Amino acid sequence: MKLVLATHNAHKVKEVAAILEPLVAGLELLGYDGPEPIEDGSSFLENSLIKARAAFLHTGITSIADDSGLAIEIMGGSPGIFSARWSGDKDDEKNRNLVLAQLRDVPEENRAASFVCTISLVGESEEVSFTGVLPGHIAATASGVNGFGYDPIFIPEGFEVSSAELEPEVKNSISHRSMALSQLASYLRPQ
Repeated sequence: MKLVLATHNAHKVKEVAAILEPLVAGLELLGYDGPEPIEDGSSFLENSLIKARAAFLHTGITSIADDSGLAIEIMGGSPGIFSARWSGDKDDEKNRNLVLAQLRDVPEENRAASFVCTISLVGESEEVSFTGVLPGHIAATASGVNGFGYDPIFIPEGFEVSSAELEPEVKNSISHRSMALSQLASYLRPQ
């Protein structure tokens, strides 16, 4: 079975392949080199469907796409769907620094946050979506070198270190993306 992963983010391709390919026998995850659609949805679900539909239309191969981000409770769920460009640039360090600056005077107990990921699959006659949520909180400072995006400032629930300090295998086993991909894998496996 072949699936196109609708992203130009090399980190995401590697992470998704590491999680999904072992769960679905014979799965081959293909990269996507087509045009990036305009993500003008108002939710993770809408944006993941926009990307998966665009990849399917471009390639003719069943495609998956995710939309994911950081939702901070005290900020009303922001940065949310704007996570990748929260600082105005698609720059992980600038985005993290802006969030830390915005939460500078907020005590740790009020920094509850979640990573959210919705994965959509679009094929010839199917559209399905799955969502994973990883609760945690925002640290006072960035730490760790693994991962990307907001991983260095996000402390997953049940841990005392950032996602970026976890070994990739541990992070992949608990992540919001892993949760959504596990649901997708169950859908893809023959019944």
